[in-house]
Amino acid sequence: MKLSESRLSELDTLQRSLGYEFADAGLLNTALTHTSYVKGENRRSGHNERLEFLGDAVLELIVSEYLFRSNPNMNEGLMTRIRARAVYETALFDAAMEIRLGDYLLLSHGEEHTGGREKPSILSDALEAVIGAMYLDGGIEPAKRFILSFAVGFINEAVKTVSVKDFKTLLQEHVQKEHSGALEYEVVSVTGPDHRREFTIEALIAGRPMGKGRGNSKQEASQNAAHATLVMLGAIDPPEKEEPR
Repeated sequence: MKLSESRLSELDTLQRSLGYEFADAGLLNTALTHTSYVKGENRRSGHNERLEFLGDAVLELIVSEYLFRSNPNMNEGLMTRIRARAVYETALFDAAMEIRLGDYLLLSHGEEHTGGREKPSILSDALEAVIGAMYLDGGIEPAKRFILSFAVGFINEAVKTVSVKDFKTLLQEHVQKEHSGALEYEVVSVTGPDHRREFTIEALIAGRPMGKGRGNSKQEASQNAAHATLVMLGAIDPPEKEEPR
C-alpha cells in the first residue's frame, strides 16, 4: 500500500518523537493501523495485531535484561512481579500519551467517534506494535533505546513499590498463572490474651488445605500461610536453615 505525501509527513513527525527513522515507513503505518480500520473499504490494508504480539515479546526481553543487569541480587519471582508492574497497560498508555501516539492511529469512524484515540487498550497495543515494527526495521538496538527511554522510570518505581515479602500477591499470581482455582484464607484458631493475640491461618486453593501461618495479626498470619504454600508448591525456595553453632 503506497502512502500519501500527507501521511508520510505525519509519520515523519512521529518518527522524530520516537527518536528513530524507519527505512520502511509502511511498517510503521501498519503498526498504527487498528483492526477496526481494515474492515469495509480498507479491508486490503494490514493491521497491527501481529506486530503487537512481537513488540510485547521485545518489550519483556528488554525490561527483563534491564532488571537482570541493574539488580544482580534480585530473585526471579520478584523480577517477574516488577516486570509485570512496569509494562502493564497503564504504564504503556502513559508512554503512548507522552508522544501523542493517538494522533497517528488509523481507526474506523465508529472507533473514532467513541474516543478510540485515547482508549488505554488501543494505545498500549499500538505502542507495542510500534516496538515490534522498530525491531523488524532496525533490529534490537533501536528498539532497546526507545523502550528504555520511557520504561526506566516505570521500572524504578516498580522496584520501590513491589515488596519482596508480599507473599500473598506472589501466591495469587502463581495461582492465576497455573489456573489452580480460587485462593482463600481461613482462620484456624485465635489464642492468647486480648493484648497479644496469635492467629493461625490456613491457605486454601480450590478448597484444598495448603500452608498454615501464625502471626500477631491476621495480615501477618496470612502472609506466613502464603509463604508456606509457595514453598509447598515449589514456587519459591524454602528458607535457609541456620547452621548449628
